[in-house]
Amino acid sequence: MRRFILAAVLALATAAAAFDPVTPGTALRFPADTGAHPGHRIEWWYVTGWLDAPHGPHGFQVTFFRLRNPESEGRASRFAPAQLVFAHAALSDPRHGRLLHADRTARAYPPLVEARAGATDVRLDDWRLVRDGEAYRTRIAGDEFALDLAFTPTQPVLLQGDRGFSRKGPAMSQASYYYSEPHLRVEGDVTSRGERMHVTGTAWLDHEWSSEVLAPGATGWDWLGANLDDGGALMAFRIRKADGTTLFSTGTYRPKAGAQPRTLDDVAFTPTRSWRSPRTGISYPVAMSVTAAGRRWTLEPLMDDQELDARSSSGVLYWEGAVRLKADDGAAGRGYLELTGYAERVPF
Repeated sequence: MRRFILAAVLALATAAAAFDPVTPGTALRFPADTGAHPGHRIEWWYVTGWLDAPHGPHGFQVTFFRLRNPESEGRASRFAPAQLVFAHAALSDPRHGRLLHADRTARAYPPLVEARAGATDVRLDDWRLVRDGEAYRTRIAGDEFALDLAFTPTQPVLLQGDRGFSRKGPAMSQASYYYSEPHLRVEGDVTSRGERMHVTGTAWLDHEWSSEVLAPGATGWDWLGANLDDGGALMAFRIRKADGTTLFSTGTYRPKAGAQPRTLDDVAFTPTRSWRSPRTGISYPVAMSVTAAGRRWTLEPLMDDQELDARSSSGVLYWEGAVRLKADDGAAGRGYLELTGYAERVPF
C-alpha cells in the first residue's frame, strides 16, 4: 500500500509547478548547502563506501531522500504530508552471498522525522545522517544489520558539472545542484546478522537537489562514484533510453586532492557481464567497461547479488553495489555502481 501512496504523491508533485528552479551560475555555499532545500521537488544525501572488516572487505550504502508535496502545503494539520522523508540502507557482506538491506518512509514530523536546512541533519525516527562540525555521523538499524559510522573529510568538496550545476539530459532545465565529498575516512561499528565488528574504510558522499523529472524517453541511469588509489576521484553516469542506448552522459574527474576537476565528454558504459536476480528475475549488467577520463576502466562487483528492493518505500527496485576498478594502464580504485530502471521507469 505504501508504494501506491508514494507513487500518487510523486505524480502530484510532478504535476505541480511551484518548485524552486535549478539555474546555471548559482554559487553553492558551504556549509549551508549541505542542509535541506525544501523549496525544490526532490533531494537526496547518498553515502557509499568500502569497509575493512576482520573477515575481509564489505560495502555499505545509506541514502536519505526528501520529497516536497505541494498538494498538502497550507493545511492546518502538522500531520499533512507536505514533505516526505524516505531512506535506504544496505550492507554488502560477501559471507552471506546477498545484500542485507532495509528501507523506511514517513511524512515529515519534526523533530522525529525531518530534513533540516543549514547543515546536513536528516532523521527518520532512529535512522539519521548528521553533520557535526566538518564530519558526518550515521546510525542505521535494520533487521539483519546495523551501521554506526563516522565520516571525516580528507579532500575539498568536488563540485559536479559546471560549478555544481549538473546536467541530467539534453535540455538545460533537466539539471540538479550536485556536489560530492570523495575519500571520506570512515571509522565505526557494523553489525552483520548479530556479529558486531569495528571497521575502518573510505566513503563517498553525494548531495543533490532538483525540481525536474527524468527527460522524456529516459527510463533510468547507470552511475559510478569511485575513490581512486592515487587519491583521484571519478564520477560518471549515463541516462538510458528504454532500448538500453544512451540518452545523455557526462562525468567529472579530479586527479588528486586540490587539483582542478574537469568535466568529461568521453563517458561510455559497456556491459560485459550480467547477473539475473533469483527473486525478481531482473537482469543487471553488474560488470562494466567504462570509458572516462581518457582511460578504459574495468568494473567488477564485490559480489553479484547487490539488488535492493525498496518498492515498499520509494517504489524503486534497483542494483547498487561495491565495485573494484582497474584501468588498462594499471590505475585502480574502489567505488559504487548504481543501476536503475532495469525493472521499470524510475519515478523520480
